[in-house]
Amino acid sequence: MSSYETIIYEEKGAVAWVTLNRPEVYNAFNQQMQAELRDVWRSLRVKDEINAVVLTGAGDKAFCTGVDRQEAMANLGEDQRHMFNTSNPYMFDDPGHDLGPKQSDLWKPVIAAVNGMACGGAFYLLSECDILIAAEHATFFDPHVTYGMSAVYEPIQMLQKMPFGEVMRIGLLGNYERMSAKRAHEVGMLSDVLPAEKLLEEAEWLADAIATQPALAVQTTLRAIWFGHEATRLQAIAMAPSLVGCGNQKETMEEGQALFASGKRVAPRVR
Repeated sequence: MSSYETIIYEEKGAVAWVTLNRPEVYNAFNQQMQAELRDVWRSLRVKDEINAVVLTGAGDKAFCTGVDRQEAMANLGEDQRHMFNTSNPYMFDDPGHDLGPKQSDLWKPVIAAVNGMACGGAFYLLSECDILIAAEHATFFDPHVTYGMSAVYEPIQMLQKMPFGEVMRIGLLGNYERMSAKRAHEVGMLSDVLPAEKLLEEAEWLADAIATQPALAVQTTLRAIWFGHEATRLQAIAMAPSLVGCGNQKETMEEGQALFASGKRVAPRVR
């Protein structure tokens, strides 16, 4: 891995930890962070020793507050291309093309540990993570309309995580309302809410538990669930035989059968 300036990358066993590291601007992303996230996601595709990822933010105030407006809007009014990277809106380079793991074709489980505010462009990241947990003080909102901008990519993608009415409310109310972690859990966006001091401990437990299992079986299951969620039922069922063929390796199935026959069982916790 390269050395990074806007993110911290660490490896702990079979788990990679990616921390957004611009706490002075509440972990807002600039173009450099976009490039570094794209690099880390694409690099992780070929690191076979890494089987799961934890994504979080530096500090305790914010997970990510979207685009760094000081940089992105610096020349607004002088040159529209500074914001859209092109003078033609039909050829728009959206930041989400760099930010999310799925956009970089990374199909290893990513656990988001939301340690504070998550707003606007943070939804690019959250919408492409696989398990979302948050600290009790975390909040979620989308300020686009308050600042004269349309919320488009972010709410479209968050429809994968939240009910229609909740996405609509966040999108239309802008800065006038924030969703609490408690409410985000109630609507199914978060799988758990924890005291701040327990957040990373829980993320570590989840990632370690996932990473101990056969990587290809985990990755194929991940891909199947995403495909089933985004496609029609018939399309997903039609793809299922191919996924079974790719994900069921003779060696790991033999190991699994030997484990089952041994009588040893994982001691599960009940959530």
